[in-house]
Amino acid sequence: MQAISTFIAEGTVIEGNIKAPAVARLDGQITGDVSVTEGLILGEKGIINGNIVTKDMVVHGQVNGNINVQSLEIKSTGQINGEIKTAALLVETGAVYNGTLSMYQEHK
Repeated sequence: MQAISTFIAEGTVIEGNIKAPAVARLDGQITGDVSVTEGLILGEKGIINGNIVTKDMVVHGQVNGNINVQSLEIKSTGQINGEIKTAALLVETGAVYNGTLSMYQEHK
């Protein structure tokens, strides 16, 4: 991933949709849809209650909503409740996922 262009700190609460360029790191709580151009890192304390569209995503925190990405990595502390659409998926032992998974082949 590229350098982080947007950072939302732990303790920050946002109600509303977020659109960000490049790569974003979210450690706060968001209620709304999240759209990030290049990538998204959700920290351990981060919570997203909404749908996510980005290129690459790493989940250390909690997502309650649908995820549409090219590449998804769910870390051991990660928890996702919702539908996932992705071309690539990596899940660490200890991660929690409840929902449906649709995988597609990337066209190069």
